[in-house]
Amino acid sequence: MRLPRLLALLLVLAAPACAAEAEFLHVWPAWQDAEAFDRISEYFGGGENHGNKRVLRTQPAAREGYYFLARVRSATAQTAVIFEVSVIRPDSPEPKVFRLATELPAGDSVVQVGLTGPDWPGGARKNPTAWKLTLLGAGGRVLAEQKSFLWEKPAK
Repeated sequence: MRLPRLLALLLVLAAPACAAEAEFLHVWPAWQDAEAFDRISEYFGGGENHGNKRVLRTQPAAREGYYFLARVRSATAQTAVIFEVSVIRPDSPEPKVFRLATELPAGDSVVQVGLTGPDWPGGARKNPTAWKLTLLGAGGRVLAEQKSFLWEKPAK
């Protein structure tokens, strides 16, 4: 009788140690016009204000583009992470890979990873054929990953 209780207790205590360092809670891919990033503070001389979101762009000067809005949960603060976006664009069957470095605080965060300027041709009417968003930690270790249904083709 005591052994099953002891085993259950050990499993409960070991669960936090097995928890992922980071995870994507959700990823929403969508086109964003440049105006979506306008804030009132810019009209009063302030710079671009992202609020509590972190915005990463492949071409920092261009706001308009295709973005991956990601809700991320990290068990610890990550001082150097890379958001790697692999995408099959409508104009090419070969995957293009973009890497953007940032920091990630402990807890829940919202990050917008944007393919902007010439990195996303075709404008708002084009969606990627397939995509994969990977969060890489120190040494290129995969911390989290999410991908579209079409990223992996079914086995023949």
